Amino acid sequence: MSEKPSPNTVLSAPRQKRRYFHGRLNFEQQKKQAKDLLKSLRNGDAAAAARFAAHHPQAAAKSAPQLADAQSVIARENGFASWPKMKAHCDALALAKKQIESGTIPTRDTARTTHIRCGSDIKHGLEIAGFQGQFLEFADPYCQGPVPDLPLPEFLQIRAEFISQNYSITLKDALARQQKEYAAVTDFSGCDQLVLWFEHDAYDQFILAFLLETLAAVKLPKTYEIICVDNVPGVPDFIGLGQLSPEALQYLWEHERRAVTTEMTALGTKVWQAYRKADFSVLLSLAQNGTPAIPQMAGAILRQLMELPSLQNGLSLTQQLALEILSEHGSLKAGQLFGILTTEKEPLPFLGDLMFWDVLAQMARAKDAPFDRDNPSLPWHQQQLTLNETGTKLLQNYLDFLSLSPPPRWVGGCEIRADHPCPRWDHERQSIV
Repeated sequence: MSEKPSPNTVLSAPRQKRRYFHGRLNFEQQKKQAKDLLKSLRNGDAAAAARFAAHHPQAAAKSAPQLADAQSVIARENGFASWPKMKAHCDALALAKKQIESGTIPTRDTARTTHIRCGSDIKHGLEIAGFQGQFLEFADPYCQGPVPDLPLPEFLQIRAEFISQNYSITLKDALARQQKEYAAVTDFSGCDQLVLWFEHDAYDQFILAFLLETLAAVKLPKTYEIICVDNVPGVPDFIGLGQLSPEALQYLWEHERRAVTTEMTALGTKVWQAYRKADFSVLLSLAQNGTPAIPQMAGAILRQLMELPSLQNGLSLTQQLALEILSEHGSLKAGQLFGILTTEKEPLPFLGDLMFWDVLAQMARAKDAPFDRDNPSLPWHQQQLTLNETGTKLLQNYLDFLSLSPPPRWVGGCEIRADHPCPRWDHERQSIV
């Protein structure tokens, strides 16, 4: 294949290493940062000047910045329109923390509330924050494995088999968990309030699409609400709800909770049906034109389409980024590779560690693997990986990965096989071929 540029996605990779911040923004620390910024500005520091130009609304007219100007920059960097609004947010977080520590938490939900989340990552945080409702985990990872358009019994069996084979869980346990979770989202008797908690990545958004379609056919509580966010004030590198402090979860409850609308349900239904039927033209149209009912869904759809084989070299974007990291850093342990992917390279992190290892394991099973493993008998995260000649040729677009007979994989309802034509993602034109 002729040499072409590496994928240039409309989803931007992080400009610097992400840091996992819990959202407990400390006002005293912010005051110090504002003073430090002002000092740097007055000393002619280029980085400080760039920050000032990027975040101050009247930067060009400020020849001699004052403390209030530096404070405005700090506030805007943290996602607030002004310094007073940031201070009010910090004060509210501090009050919530005191209430939690003293056991004087205001009542927010009741024992007849059900919280649905695609994992258990916020369960403990909600308990600490004083939420009393039932926590329901629904975590079938539709961003990986077959998502066929089949009746539910067959669908569950296929999903359970994939989870068992690829995530090292016994089939009995995988099927039992599937049946329990799917049954739980059809019966809300005894529940007065249902709240969905989701973020903006492909893992969350395709589960949300399934739930919106499924819940449309269920007798629901009188209060049916959603919290769905792609950013949180005071959290510069927001990745997911699981990184947030109990006080930050309280903030979302008070400021981001809204009623589920018919437009949201219609969008979720459309996305879920198109995903199962591998109708990628519908998904691409939604991604390109926006999804105003749930703005976060468009980006997740676009990122998932990039898991189709690249027109340039047959790699999914995850596979491409993994090889790029090995090329840039040399030999790495698989756990280190995952850390770099999540914090530095992945534009929209959505994979857990075992999910990422499944990607690497499948690549290693190709007829000619793109990396060498020095110690495959060790636990996966300790295995040392080194890019080889095949991997280099793939990155140079001299090879097509599907020509190396990797094992079949799926994107929604589409099986990607070496011996059968399949849709491709054109990174240059941001389109499906």
